[in-house]
Amino acid sequence: MTDKIVALSTCGSEDEARNVARRLLERRLAACVNIVPGVESHYHWQGKIESAPEWLLIIKTRRDRFEALKTELPALHSYTTPELIAVPVVDGLEGYLAWVGDSVTASSSSD
Repeated sequence: MTDKIVALSTCGSEDEARNVARRLLERRLAACVNIVPGVESHYHWQGKIESAPEWLLIIKTRRDRFEALKTELPALHSYTTPELIAVPVVDGLEGYLAWVGDSVTASSSSD
């Protein structure tokens, strides 16, 4: 097991996805954010089954930055209840994992 995680979130527009990704990178809460267009989400919301197009964010970070990410993401997001889940990175290429660790610093002006 590593100290790296992949966090997942979705946004309701491409512009919002790009803005959230940029802000997370500027705040050093993510080493990399992939934006995957064309996601179609189906979900329960306020007693109904809904569907909507979304943009998936795949956020690479460290476990020790997740609390700050949990604070920051809702402030950047248009959704009342934005998705944010973390998946542990069990293993990976040492060089890539080192880069993630080096790119995500614990000292940020927004903390």
